[in-house]
Parts: sequence; structure tokens; C-alpha cells
Amino acid sequence: MLKGKTRMLIAIAMLSSISFVLMLLAFPLPALPAYLKVDFSDIPALIAAITMGPLAGILVAFLKNVLDWLFAGSPTGVPVGHMANFVTSILFLTPVYLIYRKATSSKGITYGLACGTISMAIGMSVLNYYVFLPMYAYFLNFPMETGTALFNSIIFGILPFNLIKGILVAIVMIVLFKRMKPLLDKVTHSFGTANIN
Repeated sequence: MLKGKTRMLIAIAMLSSISFVLMLLAFPLPALPAYLKVDFSDIPALIAAITMGPLAGILVAFLKNVLDWLFAGSPTGVPVGHMANFVTSILFLTPVYLIYRKATSSKGITYGLACGTISMAIGMSVLNYYVFLPMYAYFLNFPMETGTALFNSIIFGILPFNLIKGILVAIVMIVLFKRMKPLLDKVTHSFGTANIN
């Protein structure tokens, strides 16, 4: 059991490092606000979740954000963006894990990724409206958008961004899944009772 836990912690550390590097390769999308950037750092967190349990995936998402905050800092002085990214990861990977646990197949992972994308897009639209955009405005001492302006920022910025990001991450994850399925099954089996649930 102890050996299994040690191997799991090493795996989480490695996946967190990979996730952090992928986070550095973020890029903006045309026609959307430049501060919204796509990265593929949720893929290692997804791999951690489906092989070692949801807490492992959440730990990878948490550690990559801590590493990025320490490395790049935050324009607000408070890691608002990193907190938003962490919540985004949880909203995305949780449905994937729950569905994949019931159907460990290509269909299961595809359905899970679709649900994760919808969960992330809707969840972050609501949270940006009520929490994260107001936090940015407060800490940057900017005038806060309200009413129609704020609603439009969500509908024409945040919502489509998260949908596109989810689709792009899902495509890459599906391609990797098809190639890595035997390895993922082997890793999942090897951790066995050491899973972090």
C-alpha cells in the first residue's frame, strides 16, 4: 500500500510538471479577448483523474496553478486567474471521471468530455459573472462592467471561449486516449487500491 501511494505521488508530481509546461504554451483565439487563452494543461489532470481517481486530477490541476503563479505571478497581485483556472479544471474533469468510471471506453470518454465541456462553459459563465470578473475589477481597480455590457462579455467572450477550449482539449484527449488506452488500463490496474478517491 505504501509503495503504491509513493508511486502515485511521483506520478502526480510528474503530471503536474507536464501540466505546468503545457500551461506556459497558452495561446489566444482570434476574435475573442486576448486575456482568454487556450492551453492543454488539463490533459495531464484528466489522465490523473481517470487512472488514479478524482482527487489526483484535482491535485494536478492545483499544483500546476501554484507552479504557474510562482513562476509568472499575477497582474492583480492575487491569483484570481489561477483560481479561475483551477475551478475550470474541476468543472471539466469531474464529469469526465464520473462518466468514464461507468463506461471505460472510447464512447465513455467522448461522452464524458462533451459533458465536461458543457459543465465548464456554463459553470464558468456563471462564476465569471458573479465572482471572477468582479474580483478582477476590484483588485485591478478598474470600473466594473454591469448590466448589458457584463452580460455581453459573458455571452460573446467567456461562453464561446470555454466551449472552443473544451472542444480542442477533447479532440486532443480522444486522439491520445485511442493510442494510450492499453497503457491507461495498465496504470489504473497497477495503482489499484491505492487510488485517491
